[in-house]
This record gives sequence, C-alpha cells and structure tokens, in this order.
Amino acid sequence: MKEPLCTYVIAEAGVNHDGSLEQAFRLVEQAVTCGADAIKFQAFSADRLVTRAAATATYQRRTAAVASQYELLKALELDAEAFQRLQAHCRALGIEFLASPFDEESVDFLADLGVRSFKIPSGEITNTPLLERIAAHGKPVILSTGMCWLAEVDTAIRTLDAAGAGEITLLHCVTEYPAPFEQINLSAMHTLASAFGRPVGYSDHTAGIDMAIAAVAMGARVIEKHFTLDTTLPGPDHAASLAPGDFRAMVEAIRHVELARGDGIKRPAPCELDNMRVVRKSIAVGRDIAAGEILSRADLTLKRPGSGMPPSLLETVVGRQVVRAIRSDDLLDWRDLA
Repeated sequence: MKEPLCTYVIAEAGVNHDGSLEQAFRLVEQAVTCGADAIKFQAFSADRLVTRAAATATYQRRTAAVASQYELLKALELDAEAFQRLQAHCRALGIEFLASPFDEESVDFLADLGVRSFKIPSGEITNTPLLERIAAHGKPVILSTGMCWLAEVDTAIRTLDAAGAGEITLLHCVTEYPAPFEQINLSAMHTLASAFGRPVGYSDHTAGIDMAIAAVAMGARVIEKHFTLDTTLPGPDHAASLAPGDFRAMVEAIRHVELARGDGIKRPAPCELDNMRVVRKSIAVGRDIAAGEILSRADLTLKRPGSGMPPSLLETVVGRQVVRAIRSDDLLDWRDLA
C-alpha cells in the first residue's frame, strides 16, 4: 500500500478481457498508462461458482444474450497459466496484480501465485468458509461491502480477524451497474470508519468519475473502478466501466484532490502570505497630524496594504499622542506613538 495520504487506485478489469489473454494484457498496459496502482481480475471456475440454471442479473442481460450465468461465466474463465502470465506481465510493467477469488481453490491458487493481498467482492461477504480460507493465508484484505447491513460487515470482520487475516480495508459499495447517484450514500464510508476503526475506501459503480473523486475528498484510502478498453464491447461489464481516457482523467483528478485534502490545520497557506500584506488593511491617518496631537477616531482610516498596524488595534490607538508629524494617508506605526 502507499502512504496513508495517498489513494490506492484499483483498475477493476474483472472479466473485461472477455476470455482473451491478449485482451487482458492490453488492459494491464492501459491501466499502467492511466496511472492505476493495481489492476484486478476475477479468479473463478464457473463449475464451482454457479449452478447451471442460475439466471443472469438485469445488468448482464442488457449486453449478454445468454440463457444463464453459467453460460456467461464459462466463456469468461481464465486458466492457471493465463493468471501466471498476467501476473508476470504486471510485475514487468510495475503495476500490482490483484484478483478476487470466488472459491476456496482459487484462494489457494492465488496465494501460491504470491499475491500480496486479497480482494473480497461484495457477493462473498457472507461466505464464511471463503473468508476463513482467505484469512488463513495471513495477507491484507480489501473487503467490499455492497448489499450489506452494518451487522454483516461486523460479522465478516470478526471472521477474518479470528482466522488470521492481515490489515482489513473496507470499501463502501453499491452493487448495481450503473448505481444511481441518489442511492450512493458516500457518508457510509464515515460510518464504516467510525464503527470498525479500519481504513476505508470506495468501490464505484456509478456512471462517470464524479463519485470516485468525491469519495477521495471525503477521505477514501482506496478507489476501485471498473476498467475497459472499450465501453461498447459486448461483455457484461463493459458498459458500466471507464475507457482509458476517462480512467486517466479520474486518476489525475484523484491526485489533485488528495493533494488538496491537506492536514486539516487552519492556517494561511504559504502561497497566501504575500497576498495577506497586499489585500489586508492597516491603520492609516486621514489628515496631516502634527507632533504632540492626540489621535481621535476621526483622524484614522483603514486602508491597504496590510503591512502596518492591523485594524483590530484601532481602539488601542485612539487617544494616544503622536511623537512626530505624520502625513495624510501614511500608515501608522508603533514608533509614531508615545
């Protein structure tokens, strides 16, 4: 992971390789160009993941003309050799390889592959045996919490902790493609952080890049966003993903926002210091004042620049005697006063 103030950006390639290793390689290359810190795929066997009669989700039916989830997912599998080559490609290009396991065999395969952390998708948060198998490897875990009640998140964390998981990062998520803005509830990130004291982030399924950027402004340590080479490709997730140009724009905006978050201490920024002297006001005299005169409120005015006595001292100055002649429009100085 990066330093705490840096946002860890995951390009969720998922199954947007459409079963093609060559396309998966191109996704890795484009994710690097876009500035992502990691690219994530999905490790599963359709035979272990879904029954042959399981229906597809509504969002899947919009772009995939298949009769069942099984038929859809069977065409999107990558074998062990493909994952080995993908990981090597990521390592060569300097981007972290991640994959979400959907069954216990895939967990062990990824552990043997040497992944540094596990990403658990929202749909598996109640899968206690899978959580225990993941935790048993002792690696950090990124846990998506879409479709979850807070109590279910609590149970999942307790399960992972008890089974030996490393650091757990919680991602707020709304599992719909695309997710409607009015249901995103970004404030739930703060609820997760307060309830569990763990690092939090956001897995974004909305259209566009606005919500991911807003989440970073609210303190997200991790952003995950679906990523594709082309949103018009026929696979189930392409339409709800970002193409490279948009993903690059999101990463650039995230880097700007994380710089802008700062440390929270309210003080003048270094770039403001010169401007303070220019745009703030000082106490000036409104007429020629002779040495020995007593200053009245009518003798004084407040004008720029701010390099003299501040207006907050005005009442302190009234009634004081001047020790030298002062010309109209000059700034007052402590050395002018008896």
